[in-house]
Amino acid sequence: IQVLTKRHLRIKRLLVAIGTDEKSVKEMMEAVGLKNRPNFLEYSLTPAITEGLVKMKFPNSPHHPRQKYLLTVKGLAVYDECVKSM
Repeated sequence: IQVLTKRHLRIKRLLVAIGTDEKSVKEMMEAVGLKNRPNFLEYSLTPAITEGLVKMKFPNSPHHPRQKYLLTVKGLAVYDECVKSM
């Protein structure tokens, strides 16, 4: 249960960092205060994408030079709940 809690906290922190904007991996990492890119991708971004909360701006080109990430409708709903409870 504690692993799920940590995972959900990481994802919620990421959703709040993205908010209604589009952000690059670097911008998201700065917003949540992380420096280790592989860990950020494995423990925050990839789970958020897998759960359908975050999507790529250029989904057919993951390594697009201007790739950004934004919240899905589901992600925005969770974001709204996070903001209300703050």
